[in-house]
Amino acid sequence: MNERLYNLMDWAEIEAVTYAETDNPHSLLGAQVTDEGILIQTFVPTAAAISVVCGKKTYPMELEDEAGFFAALIPGKRIPSYTLQVTFDSGDTACWQNPYDFEPQITEKELKRFRAGICYDIYEKLGAHPMTVKGVPGVYFAVWAPHAMRVSLVGDFDLWDGRRLPMRRLSDSGIFELFVPGLPVGTLYKYEIKAKNGLVFLKADPYANETEEQPGTASVVTELSGFEWKDQGWMAGRKKHDLKKEAMAVYEMHLASWKKKENGEIYNFRELAPLVASYVKKMNYTHVELMPVMEHFSEEFWGYQVTGYYAPARQYGTPEDFMYFMDYLHREGIGVILDWVPAHFPKYDFGLGGFDGTCLYEHPDPRRGIHPEWGTYVFDYGKPEVSNFLIANALFWAEKYHADGLRMNAVASMLYLDYGRQGGEWAANMYGGNENLEAVEFFKHLNSIFKKKEPGAVLIAEESAAWPGVTTPVEEDGLGFDFKWNTGWTDDLLGYMSLDPIFRGYHHGELTFSMIYAYSEDYMLTFSHDDIVNGKESMIRKMPGRTAQQEANLRAAYAYMVAHPGKKLLFMGQEFAQEEDWKAEKELEWDLLEKEDHLEMQQFVSELNDFYRKHPALYRMDYDPEGFEWINSISANENMLVFTRNTEKKEDTLLVVANFSPVTYEKHTVGVPWPGKYKEIFNSDRKEYGGSGAGNPRVKQSRKEECDGRKDSITITVPPMSVLFFAYTGTAPRAATNREAKMDNKKKQEEL
Repeated sequence: MNERLYNLMDWAEIEAVTYAETDNPHSLLGAQVTDEGILIQTFVPTAAAISVVCGKKTYPMELEDEAGFFAALIPGKRIPSYTLQVTFDSGDTACWQNPYDFEPQITEKELKRFRAGICYDIYEKLGAHPMTVKGVPGVYFAVWAPHAMRVSLVGDFDLWDGRRLPMRRLSDSGIFELFVPGLPVGTLYKYEIKAKNGLVFLKADPYANETEEQPGTASVVTELSGFEWKDQGWMAGRKKHDLKKEAMAVYEMHLASWKKKENGEIYNFRELAPLVASYVKKMNYTHVELMPVMEHFSEEFWGYQVTGYYAPARQYGTPEDFMYFMDYLHREGIGVILDWVPAHFPKYDFGLGGFDGTCLYEHPDPRRGIHPEWGTYVFDYGKPEVSNFLIANALFWAEKYHADGLRMNAVASMLYLDYGRQGGEWAANMYGGNENLEAVEFFKHLNSIFKKKEPGAVLIAEESAAWPGVTTPVEEDGLGFDFKWNTGWTDDLLGYMSLDPIFRGYHHGELTFSMIYAYSEDYMLTFSHDDIVNGKESMIRKMPGRTAQQEANLRAAYAYMVAHPGKKLLFMGQEFAQEEDWKAEKELEWDLLEKEDHLEMQQFVSELNDFYRKHPALYRMDYDPEGFEWINSISANENMLVFTRNTEKKEDTLLVVANFSPVTYEKHTVGVPWPGKYKEIFNSDRKEYGGSGAGNPRVKQSRKEECDGRKDSITITVPPMSVLFFAYTGTAPRAATNREAKMDNKKKQEEL
């Protein structure tokens, strides 16, 4: 053994490397300048011989430890450019550059921001990132595992041997990093973690941008910057739009069960793009909302148990395939909202749970860190790095994939510490209450940052409780969401519609109650997947009566949703009255469209959406009380409602007459907001929709006959089980009403 070389050896550190216990391999491995020359050390188990190649010169390395630790001392005072020529005990050879000669690619400032929970682009640093360092192409890996004794990068490239590529811990940040020269895009990898208790296990990368096809669970090195986006017009326009004042008709989709190939296989993102865009345009929706397309290992929970927060679901294709899908829909004028799940994550061994041998991502107290109802972990929202992981993830989907919004699942489960728990199963907050104060701050932080960084994109809360101020701005001590699902409205209306009309009069308040609280939040009205799964009947089967009555009821329900203040959402299949409740493993019942009545329902929904989009009164003032006015809300015995939808312009006004009884009311008088002509412009009971065809083909001139507390009225025919829309077509000039005067004053104040 070379005595000069021997004297330079740090045998304690060598032992830490060979026993795979080091968290600072760069202090030993790689090239170092010494008084004796350049010391180069490497550890390659199964290597028979290794040489250092510097240009035309080759220096054999000495085997210093039979486990595979080699060293060489070469002349010089500056570290040269070199490669390692390795001959394995199998006789195979390889040549690579030493991974331990490269500096960290994360700055100290970024580390501090991450520890504080405010490094909003941390996904650009953590994970696997192809890059060129010092002119050398390779992949930079970084992972947060603060309580690990040691973290190693493993994959086919190192025989999944955690001894070969240990990673460097960066100060007290808890981040381990390593740049590996020469690794190509498509490489499979995981992290081998040695916990402080000595347990060694494998974990997928929490920040991985792509995953291995199942049943594999490895992460995949991928490149996100190569796709050529063509949706610049859409993205520029999105920043200028205010969705709260625009039409928003959302088609909720589960991609795997929407349509399948003839052989039963699912379509990938590229195949789905033209199919989805064509159908959504035909049906006149403005947006689609996709049930989770983030990587999930089991389809049993429809994607709501996410295993890869930064990766599209591999079953649908690659990240570039998903970019193509998003780009295509944008170029077709369709917005895309993604379901997002920050409420919980599953307990798979390869996932986030117990990531570094401790409760890292989940709350350490099982009364807060485990959700007993779902059997999942709950994020520790008070930990800055965990909050950063989630906030950066929300921004990631908007930044990298141009998502137009995120619908946040199970918000109530995050806000309430006792959600889904019995007495003794939950721990109160510092004030003794059941509010999750850390989750509240998380929502405020997320919403404030998201609005600043992604103007025009929206955040939607599925909050099923009555938490106050969900859509109130953060500056006013609200949570700051743009919209909230109105699950109370859905439950009330479906409860009412499921009754035989004979009994509906006793439940009239279920129709009108929503207007008592309609302006407490900025609501979205939904008939979602939650309403038709787990033994719940499909929308058509919730309706009473025989087939024709069921269809009339359903048309009336849909039309009433369009007439009621709030943005709209309908789950796939309900637009053509799917008969079975939804099952994720089965394709929608598209063969029903061979039947005339289902085809008529599809046509009805398409034309209803088109009508909605063309009439500003139905959306412009959704969140302004002046956008709605009751004419008659007390005709319980007739199962009838009469109201107007309004804008600042009188000529936009729509008079809505809703009849939820099977009775045709002929020569029925209703009050009108002002004198003039009223023309029926939409009728849910038209013959082409499968209805009776009764209605009002002629324009109605109001008369000076008091009705419903109004000085003027019209006499109309009200078809059975129907919703009618009348346009106000004007009359001679007259004095302004109190409401008009109020709106004029409001407009003047806004202009000032």
